[in-house]
Amino acid sequence: MPFAQLVIGPPGAGKSTYCNGMQQFMGAVGRKASIVNLDPANDLTSYDPAIDVRALITLEDIMNNDELGPNGSVLYALEEVEHNLDWFKERLQKLGEDYVLFDCPGQVELFTHHDSLRKIFFALQKMGYRLVVVNLIDSYALTLPSLYISTLLLSLRTMLQMDLTQINVLTKIDNLHKYPDLPFNLDYYTEVQDLDYLLPSLEKESPMFATGKFEALNKAVCQLIEDFGLVGYETLAVEDKKSMMALLRTIDRAGGYVFGGAEGAGDNVWQTAVRQGMGQIDVRDIQDRWIDNKEYWDQREQEEWEEEQKKREADFDRNAAAQGAMAMDDDDLGDFNVPQDSSVKVRRSKPS
Repeated sequence: MPFAQLVIGPPGAGKSTYCNGMQQFMGAVGRKASIVNLDPANDLTSYDPAIDVRALITLEDIMNNDELGPNGSVLYALEEVEHNLDWFKERLQKLGEDYVLFDCPGQVELFTHHDSLRKIFFALQKMGYRLVVVNLIDSYALTLPSLYISTLLLSLRTMLQMDLTQINVLTKIDNLHKYPDLPFNLDYYTEVQDLDYLLPSLEKESPMFATGKFEALNKAVCQLIEDFGLVGYETLAVEDKKSMMALLRTIDRAGGYVFGGAEGAGDNVWQTAVRQGMGQIDVRDIQDRWIDNKEYWDQREQEEWEEEQKKREADFDRNAAAQGAMAMDDDDLGDFNVPQDSSVKVRRSKPS
């Protein structure tokens, strides 16, 4: 049974970067992962896609032939994929049991109310794929109360539209220290706690939000999000292996991967790591690592890396010296080579 991540999110959230990083990380833990590019506008990928939708249809052809704009052309392209599912399935079957990362377009219409992407996902389910939607959101959304609430609405609408297991992720968490201080700690935003506490900050953002209908609308929107109780966020710094490990662990549990996969030895290694508690990071540790004391942890990480590098160089020098000593011991044999599987024993004469 193959597993897959459906990577969605608004433009700029880091979907292609995430797919590239996750593929490399999975390779490091013994999994074979393939990336499928579903974005017809993504012609400069940082990875080598196993399947590229641009082999079927390109954004440039649609815009030239049908006189559509960029957004309309992307919708049209996904409809073409939906109507050519046999072409898509044939290529997916060649990937066998590979873990697949689907890099999706960034137009929010595709995962809020347009049906084509949803129908493609359901077709994947019928093929036997265990799917997890990974919804990426740039952590910059936390810096403005209005933007954060809009992001919550977008994530909620996506969960209702896709109707699949979904993990919402705040990406680029390592950039938060560059922005103004947040009114609350990070756990307030990731756990989507009582949103009424955010209303005063929302009113400070713009006096308009504190008047008449806007005030009532803001309270109603916050209440709606809380009533559903579906939205929460994981965090990600894509270049940090601990952060990637924690997120992959969460995705595995959501998709059922930790309860049995199809990859043999690599799967066993990962399951053992999960059972031992690897990949667990408390949000307070993330707050300390990436926001409160980022410079301290960056320096400590650099020192650990330098120490590890020195250790590797020392090990290399010792191995080189040992090989050199062995070569000197064998100098008296001249050009005489004894096969490894030979029963001949070589005796060296003692010096007189």
